[in-house]
Amino acid sequence: MTKAEIGLIGLGTMGAALALNIAEKGFPIAVWNRTAEVTRRFHAQAGALADRVIPTESLAELVAAIAPPRAIILMVPAGPAVDDQIAALAPLLGPEDLVIDAGNANFHDTNRRAAAGLPMRFLGMGVSGGEEGARHGPAIMGGGARADWDRIAPVMQAIAARAEDGTPCATWMGEAGAGHFVKTVHNGIEYADMQMIAEVYGLMRDGLGMPAAAIGETFAGWNRGALKSYLVEISAAVAAASDPLTGAPMLDVILDAAGQKGTGRWTAIEAQHLAAPIPVIEAAVMARNVSARIDERKAGEARFAAAPQALELALPELEAALIAGKILCYAQGFAMIEAAGRAFGWQLDLPGIARVWRAGCIIRSAMLNNMATALAEDPSRNLALAPFFAEKLETAMPALRAVVAQGVLHGHALPALASGLGWFDMMRTGRGTANMIQAQRDFFGAHGFDRLDGRDSHHGPWAAK
Repeated sequence: MTKAEIGLIGLGTMGAALALNIAEKGFPIAVWNRTAEVTRRFHAQAGALADRVIPTESLAELVAAIAPPRAIILMVPAGPAVDDQIAALAPLLGPEDLVIDAGNANFHDTNRRAAAGLPMRFLGMGVSGGEEGARHGPAIMGGGARADWDRIAPVMQAIAARAEDGTPCATWMGEAGAGHFVKTVHNGIEYADMQMIAEVYGLMRDGLGMPAAAIGETFAGWNRGALKSYLVEISAAVAAASDPLTGAPMLDVILDAAGQKGTGRWTAIEAQHLAAPIPVIEAAVMARNVSARIDERKAGEARFAAAPQALELALPELEAALIAGKILCYAQGFAMIEAAGRAFGWQLDLPGIARVWRAGCIIRSAMLNNMATALAEDPSRNLALAPFFAEKLETAMPALRAVVAQGVLHGHALPALASGLGWFDMMRTGRGTANMIQAQRDFFGAHGFDRLDGRDSHHGPWAAK
């Protein structure tokens, strides 16, 4: 019997799609799910690909079906389930066999596992693109020993999405948890991008009185310009869709409480540890948390008569504001990745990351080609200061300022767009107001401060009282 080239554990939505992708690209794959019936059904439904899929009903059978040195992908829930699966595999694998955690793991867990002295090789691998990406071409971010990545790179690059220039969107990010870290920041940017689109949707719906179909047409038009991206594309599609049960616009029957799986929250938490400001992402995480508080929001609406008012804004202003917000969001995300590289000793390839995100993943965008170019010129420079994007911001910033000002004055919630604008204004202010904070800290805690004139006097006159 032909041995599998790779194995996969976990035939949920993502695992099943990834396994079919691998088989379709010509690689025999052995699969196992803890519920044997799921494995049998998956094989039975694999159609023409069934000959390249080897179903197994025990871990021992799975391991025996893979050609050594073995490589096994884990598609199981992040956290303890990964540790349990590694422990179950440990007696069956040799020191050169490789386990690949391809779930949405916290990169700290991946770091811990990489340093734990496991009896097998271990990689952490971020996979983005949802079910469609997993099936037909995701973006893949590998983390661990370079030699281990190189072993599986032919398979991963074969199944990955292709950018317009034909480059596979799969590469090695760095040691240990680097791949999962980059995937986490990807998801944080995803949260922010989605939130800004939702805010602009709200301005069109509540401020301009536009019906969902017209909003869909607007997004579709924007998707042919600078905002061309997967998220704007699908926003056009969902705004245009009708509910098959009622005939009403689909958006008008969906509860406005957004779910999350935690990666955006991880991004916000880690940014604080790195002292890397990402206010647009933090605002997006906050907004999802507030969205879940439906009863409190209804009570607030009743108490404060909070209906948003009509706006006088042109659609090109909203488009330009969204362009500015998108640039600021990505600039913050890449600055956070650069800070993590310094903190963890990872040699993160920022332009390479931008190139991996060009296709397959949720945040794929036409802007990423220009971002890769700008980051290649100077990886340490904030993306907002790169000439190409600085010029874009100079053009779009008046619109962002007008949109935020008008929105706030008329009662529209714009946490992500407003946070982006606040960060931009701080970043363009050579002398800010933190001198007041330093004086306050010195007053109540004798923390001291540095002086503009460089003199050796680091406490105010209040210290003598």
